[in-house]
Formats: sequence, C-alpha cells, structure tokens
Amino acid sequence: MIFKIEPDQEAPTPVTLEEMEADPASDHLLVLDFEEVERLAEPLGLEEKPLNECLKGGSTKYESQDGFDYMSVNIPDDRNLLRNGKRICIYFRKGMLLFACKDRQVADKLIEAIRQDGGKNETPQRVLYAFFDKLTGDDSYLLDNIEKEIDSLEEGLITSKKKDCVKDIVRLRKKLMRLKKYYEQMLVITETILENENGLFDSGALKYFRMLERRINRLYGSVQYLRDNVTQVREAYQAQVDIELNQLMKLFTVITTIFLPLTLITGWYGMNLNLPEYGWEWGYPFVIGLSVSVIATCVVYFKRNDWF
Repeated sequence: MIFKIEPDQEAPTPVTLEEMEADPASDHLLVLDFEEVERLAEPLGLEEKPLNECLKGGSTKYESQDGFDYMSVNIPDDRNLLRNGKRICIYFRKGMLLFACKDRQVADKLIEAIRQDGGKNETPQRVLYAFFDKLTGDDSYLLDNIEKEIDSLEEGLITSKKKDCVKDIVRLRKKLMRLKKYYEQMLVITETILENENGLFDSGALKYFRMLERRINRLYGSVQYLRDNVTQVREAYQAQVDIELNQLMKLFTVITTIFLPLTLITGWYGMNLNLPEYGWEWGYPFVIGLSVSVIATCVVYFKRNDWF
C-alpha cells in the first residue's frame, strides 16, 4: 500500500508506484510486507544495509545513516505478553516513510492511527509520531491490569487463599521483563529521533516526540515499580514457605522429643539381663503406665509452652 501525504487531508491518498515515481516532490507513505519490500527495493531506491537488516530480522536498533534513518522494533502482543511480538521496520528519508511488517495487523494499526489523527498528518514526521502514539497510548491500562494481578496475588498470600504462587510469580516476571525491554527500545528510538542527526524532523515534530519520550519514561518507571512489587510478593511467598517449613520441623522435633524417653525405656528393658521387674507380676503394667505417664507429661509441658 502506497499513500500520498498532503496537507490538511483527512487520510493519505492511495497511489500506485508509477504515480509515486512521477511525483518525487511529494511526501509518500508506504506500508509493505517483507516480500513487497524485497521486490520493490530497487525502484524505491532502498540502500542495501537497511534492506538486509529488514529482511534478515535481528535486534531492535535505530541507525542514522547519510540521508536516511532506519529503525526496527519488536512490538509485544498486548493481549498476551508471553507470546512472541511482531517486528516492524521503519525507513525514513526525505519524501518517503516506509513501514515494513510481516502481517497486516501492524499495518492496520498504523492506518487506524493516521485516520484517528485525521487532518493533522500533513507530514511524514507526524505520521511516524501518530504510529508510536497509537502503540503506547493505552499502555497505562495494560499496566493497571498487571498491578491488579499483583495485588490479587498478594491478597491471596496474606489471607492464605492461595498456596502455590510460583507459576503466577514467574508469569508476572516474564510479562514485566518483556515490557521492560520494549520500553527500553522505545526510549532508544525516541532519544535518537530527538538527536535528529539527519535533520529529517522539524521543531514542531520534535515537540511531539519529546512528549512521547516523557510518556515512555513514565511507563518504563511504572514497569520498574511493578517489578519491585513482584519481587516483594516473591519474598513474602518465600517467607511464608519458610514459616510453614519451620512449623513442620517444629512438629517433628516435638514428636521426636516425646518418644525419646520411650526409646530409652525400650532400650533399657530390651537388654538381655535378668532385671528384678521380670519376676514381678505388675512389672509389665508398670512399664505401660510409665510410658503413658511420660507421653502425657511431655504433651502437657509442650502445650503450656506453646511448642505446638
């Protein structure tokens, strides 16, 4: 999809490649998949390095080369942060802004952002800002939902309604790690845009990107705060596990202590010696009574000292 960007239009006007080549003085927006990028690389005049970076994939980056800026970003799936994100590559030079993505969902989000900002996207810089604004505009709600998950998990631990929290804690940590990396790469992109080494952004566009940078910084700070909360929940869970383990060990210790005198009595009367009690008719009941008395005494003593 190729669009011509004109001042004060509600949405970019679709054009063909031939119409674009015949009107080099105008600004154009291109939204292509990776196959189309490879096929149209020569007529579009794409440099070899960004083309290779776009097609082979790789890490997030922002490069300012002679006459053009290239950036790639991995966008997480806000419906399921544990899934693999979608990669989008952006090539920007004077008169042309190119978005390359694997599927149409990212492209549809871009077009939706442009139409929602209708009448204001008179330049490629504003189109680029509208895209990033759409990506991060609703992220505060996403972070609010994660915070509610953390609060619910913490409440379950406090009220003992939830016993095994390991999977929930690991899942939350993975989500927040994905978001942390995402906002870090977005900060790199916005900071590099604000440096404006190629002079592709005017002062008006830079003002919007400064607002975007502040928003991303706030989101990044929120993610760091939520990660600290998850760490506290993990520590609380570990403390609870340690307390339960200590209680169990205490119970075993009490049981062992109670039956230790019985072990002594058993060992004493188990010796192969002719003890006087063997010839006493009440000897066997005496040993039984002695064992019961020892157990009762130990239980009463431990109860009074709140040992169990």
